[in-house]
Amino acid sequence: MKITEPTVDEMLARTARFSEVKPSKQAFVDTRIPEYQRDIYNIIGRGVTEDASLAPAITDARYFGITYVGAEPGKGAALHSHETIEVFIPLTGRWAAYWGETGDKEIELDPFDCISFPPGVYRGFRNIGSEHAVLMAIIGSKEATQDGGRVDWAPSILEESHRTGLRVNAEGDLEESG
Repeated sequence: MKITEPTVDEMLARTARFSEVKPSKQAFVDTRIPEYQRDIYNIIGRGVTEDASLAPAITDARYFGITYVGAEPGKGAALHSHETIEVFIPLTGRWAAYWGETGDKEIELDPFDCISFPPGVYRGFRNIGSEHAVLMAIIGSKEATQDGGRVDWAPSILEESHRTGLRVNAEGDLEESG
């Protein structure tokens, strides 16, 4: 490997300042369902977000992506799966990571605990603390981070999201369903 020495300006272009990152409140098809309302911050790469306008703070995402999720108590992400590994690490607060076709299995996580879900498992998470909290999600694979990847939602979540007027189009982006 050729060793390089980037300038400070080049490294500033690869720096995400949380205070400057703009979140999406509707990054996924489940976010109009009250218990799944959350803020999504794309830190490195677009990841698997379904909001085509949500730009990452750092665009060079080779083989992984990092997203921060901010949520109020009782809120989080609905059951979904990926063709990749996904890791959840609470940065603040207490979180529950749950999985299975009905979400009946669960592990509670404290700050800096880490859980890694294998590909093809329905998984979700929710803030089980008493105040707003932040969780980091890391998703792996070149395919998921280069072209945005896609989320597979539990059928019940898609049915419920369609009732809110939101769906995912053939390109994997959000659109109003009429």
